[in-house]
Amino acid sequence: MRRRKLLTGAIAAGATAVVGSGTASAATSSGDPAAGLEDALFRLPAAEPVALSLLSARTARARKAFRAAHYADLGRTLPGLLAAAAATRNAATGHARQQASAVLARGYVLTAELASKQHSDAAWVAADRALSAARDSGSPVPVGEASRVLAITMRRSGSWSSAVHFLTREAAELDAVEQRPAAVRTTLLLTAAYSAATGGNRSTALALLDEAEEDVGRLPDVPGLFTVEATRAQVDVYRIGALNALGTPDEGLRVAAGLNIGYMVTPERRARAWTDIARMHHALGDGTQTFAALRRVEQEAPQEVRRPALRALTSHLLYGSARVQGLREFAVRTGALPV
Repeated sequence: MRRRKLLTGAIAAGATAVVGSGTASAATSSGDPAAGLEDALFRLPAAEPVALSLLSARTARARKAFRAAHYADLGRTLPGLLAAAAATRNAATGHARQQASAVLARGYVLTAELASKQHSDAAWVAADRALSAARDSGSPVPVGEASRVLAITMRRSGSWSSAVHFLTREAAELDAVEQRPAAVRTTLLLTAAYSAATGGNRSTALALLDEAEEDVGRLPDVPGLFTVEATRAQVDVYRIGALNALGTPDEGLRVAAGLNIGYMVTPERRARAWTDIARMHHALGDGTQTFAALRRVEQEAPQEVRRPALRALTSHLLYGSARVQGLREFAVRTGALPV
């Protein structure tokens, strides 16, 4: 078999965080769920430490909002969550501090995910803080989750080769014996593969995808990773995205034909799958199938289709040569075409 190549206690209960009204109103008035995150990151709302069980429950609700693609709710929740998590971590010692650091890291992971989706520079700050808190936790799983979102910000800034190097190094350090770290390692390989593809490095991208596919073949599907799953369906989605980025979308048709998106467990991930399929058909010049995939994104996650990248894709389709029935109404409804 080919081996790796590349490479509860509680704290005294206190008041919950007070979310600044300016942050919430900024998100509401702009229609951007990430509006105000940058200000919040540099000046968190006032908060007191809370019981770790309560903090974990709040983080779980925020994660649920992300996985359901309820981004407006998430944007309103995150500043207060981060403030409470930071206050709790700062007041703790020993093992309780490590636990609070893991929760804080995941709050910052969610912040980086949301900011990246909205093309906000706040993703850099959130991802860096996520990794710092994750390392303080002493747990490999939060470290892997935080490494992934930091690499995404690196890739988006154009540093795709640095992102690949960083991810493959972090993946090599994860313990592949325990199931959850091995699954996190697989998600790092997938993100590294897409990063390599965006830089046009086909051989590295495909090798990393093949290695990730071997990983999931050795492991049962592992639900419950924080924002992305380590499954065969997820590998296929990343392969379609990588082939799009490499300029060979026709090679993704066979992969898409065998993909059962219904097996993917969250609306956010299903919407992402349909997004990559929409991009594939758009690159192939098939406006009808592109629009059909965009409609599936909307059905899975209405707020997902309003993201800047999806609005741009809708605009390109709208102003293209092909006339697609219902597209104009869709563009108005999703914000791609001003009323």
